[in-house]
Amino acid sequence: MKDATPQEHKAHAPASVGCFVLTISDSKTPDTDTSGALIRELLTAAGHRVAGHAIVRDEPAQVTAVIRSGCAAPSVEVFILTGGTGITKRDSTFEAVEAMLDKRLTGFGELFRMLSYQEIGPAAMLSRAQGGVVQGRVLFSLPGSPNACRLALESLIIPELGHLIREVNR
Repeated sequence: MKDATPQEHKAHAPASVGCFVLTISDSKTPDTDTSGALIRELLTAAGHRVAGHAIVRDEPAQVTAVIRSGCAAPSVEVFILTGGTGITKRDSTFEAVEAMLDKRLTGFGELFRMLSYQEIGPAAMLSRAQGGVVQGRVLFSLPGSPNACRLALESLIIPELGHLIREVNR
């Protein structure tokens, strides 16, 4: 029996998945959350469902509380976080998320930084974008920049989203 190809896996993957978009910011409001709005727009345009969205401060307890709550909702299959991935004193999203992950998708962060480097140069190394699995849900943590969110969603996340959900549910 031969192994299935990625194309065969994608052919059996869900076309639409439920996503929760979480913006982590000490200053964004619903009116100024351009990255969260962009993520929701790109997901919807690709045929996915936005199962919810929120804005929280860059406080680990707030970030983890939203993720835990989302894990209790059957409609949430994916979390896409934006913000808090840098290296300032207030950037704590990486550590909060890292502690929750059951599995890590290290290739996501590597590929994101490679693509980002092609756009912005060596400053890409400051990003601590990450991906993984938490309680059977796929999670991506992206920088707060709309350009970074667009790059991650269009180049990496959306093309593989159904396939990721298929694999995590096997």
